[in-house]
Amino acid sequence: VLSGKGGVGKSSVTAQLGLALSLLNKKTGILDVDLTGPSMPHLLSVASARVTQGGGGWQPVTVHDADAAAGVAALSCMSLGFLLGGRGDAVVWRGPKKTAMVRQFLGDVEWGALDVLLVDTPPGTSDEHIALAEALQQPALAGRLAGAVLVTTPQAVATADVRKELNFCRKTRIPLLGLVENLSGFVCPHCAHCTNIFSRGGGALMADDYSIPLLAAVPVDPQLVSLLEDGRRPVYPPDTDVTLAATAPPEADDNAPLVEKYRACSLCPIFMDIARKIIAAPPENGSATESHT
Repeated sequence: VLSGKGGVGKSSVTAQLGLALSLLNKKTGILDVDLTGPSMPHLLSVASARVTQGGGGWQPVTVHDADAAAGVAALSCMSLGFLLGGRGDAVVWRGPKKTAMVRQFLGDVEWGALDVLLVDTPPGTSDEHIALAEALQQPALAGRLAGAVLVTTPQAVATADVRKELNFCRKTRIPLLGLVENLSGFVCPHCAHCTNIFSRGGGALMADDYSIPLLAAVPVDPQLVSLLEDGRRPVYPPDTDVTLAATAPPEADDNAPLVEKYRACSLCPIFMDIARKIIAAPPENGSATESHT
């Protein structure tokens, strides 16, 4: 999951894509290589977890186990955030150490058999991106790299930077699965009406210019923020623009797994549709399958 610009929501897109794939019964891993700003543990409500060492390498942190009855596959995560003393600890590393860490993540984490491995990246086209491109295109991993999902916001200043990331993908021969226009509107917490406060359509124009699929335009939903920050199940006012069959009954348990509470979010159907499009995408370089990366 890539973008040439910071603050466009790559991590939230990656987290929701992981939850959506899990709800589609795809066993998924999330690798967070944003080494200086590892936010994935916090977004997935596993910030207090710690990585353990197994016989085959590091064991990723389990976000939730599989639930065969509900058709939900397991989701796991690996991030430098699990290895730091606290969330406020700064990572001050030069390029070679970042590159070594990315290679260690790709080589020493025992994921087991996965359907999909998502990689959350930092902004720009820095050492982490080059290390990823080199490692994932090794002969030993031939056919494992399905492609990249680009994330932008609607404004021209954002799409201009994301175009650089798109050109990076083409120069490094990374297939493009599509583009997500994030922050495309704001869902009012009172009436659930969506207002385009950041404009709209910049992602569609960019996708058209480069002949790549526009996977979705994703609005800002404060209910998602409450879910990821405080663990509160999304609840929308009655008779609003948001109508969800998955809206939880009043007696619903807020101690339920994150993936179960995410079903009640207005963004869940959007990301499940994105996930279906990615799964159905023509395999230009093969697809993500069994993984020890």
